[in-house]
Amino acid sequence: MTALDVTGLTVDFPRPGGRPFRAVDRVSFSLRAGRTLALVGESGSGKSTVVRALSRLVTPTDGEIRLGGARRTRGADYRRAVQMVFQDPFASLNPAHTIGHHLHRPLLAGGKARRGADVQRKAEELLRSVNLTPPADVARKRPHELSGGQRQRVAIARALAPGPQVLLADEPVSMLDVSIRLEILGLLDRLKDERGLALLYVTHDLATARHFSSEVMVMYRGEIVERGPSDEVILAPRHPYTQLLASAATGSGVSREAARAARAARLAARARRDAERREIVVGDGCRFRPRCPLAVDACARRPPEAEVGPGHRALCWLPAGAGTAGSTAGSSGGSTAGSTAGSPAEGSAGSTAWGTAGSSGGTERHGRD
Repeated sequence: MTALDVTGLTVDFPRPGGRPFRAVDRVSFSLRAGRTLALVGESGSGKSTVVRALSRLVTPTDGEIRLGGARRTRGADYRRAVQMVFQDPFASLNPAHTIGHHLHRPLLAGGKARRGADVQRKAEELLRSVNLTPPADVARKRPHELSGGQRQRVAIARALAPGPQVLLADEPVSMLDVSIRLEILGLLDRLKDERGLALLYVTHDLATARHFSSEVMVMYRGEIVERGPSDEVILAPRHPYTQLLASAATGSGVSREAARAARAARLAARARRDAERREIVVGDGCRFRPRCPLAVDACARRPPEAEVGPGHRALCWLPAGAGTAGSTAGSSGGSTAGSTAGSPAEGSAGSTAWGTAGSSGGTERHGRD
């Protein structure tokens, strides 16, 4: 069941004396109940802007958002149904109030509890659901008396208080110690299953994106450049940007020699392009072109969203197999660039990048439904 449908979401920010800056450009996706969609990309790619637009903290410039099939994004019902877990748990909680106060307000405002013993009981139930015990003692404390992981659990409990259908988690573990990140992600995964939530998980971490989501979208400069089943996108990326993200993933199992060879191949492909190609103004073409080691002449035009596998799509000319792109790659990018853009078995750069993504993912799987 589709909980939230997003079509052509666009967000522009005004700039004095110039054209508006487009942070999100025609992004479309769907969130389904009981499933997790991961949104990955480097800092500045527009991930948090997407989340803020969905939570109505930022007004979209264009596009359509439908909750349960209905276009109702301005009222209080939408705000209760779509809740957000922020990146910094300390900044998202008011230090002047107790934990109980943070939970009582959304319960009362959403009509989920009555004043007095009823709201206290339901606040304690929320604290138990996020593994904060004894709940009565936790409710009397203030945010500074809790650890970072405990504060994030409180933030999750507060997001659950209105009874949402959609949960937007904007890098919920990036501010936490490594030792407790998996605990928080496991908690979100359990709550998603128990409550039938549609979860959008924003992260830099490709490994957790693969383990805790059924689908992955990769974002670069406001556009979705690759999307599909998590295993396909992370283990066999087809867009050059996703390949570079995968090759940069920490904790990879590839040897230093293989990593060194992959880097040399990428640098060689880039060196074959002249300075004009590297510094070209993107315009209507591929936005990754100035950084792409496999750029070809066809990249001056807007690339198509090519289907590269079942449910797996990439916004790139090379996976699309266009004749112009292929022939140009042979002349301007060299044999290394051409082979790298092909199948995972061809080209040292491509195979190493894809192998890196697979090895960084680990072995245990979670939350795939």
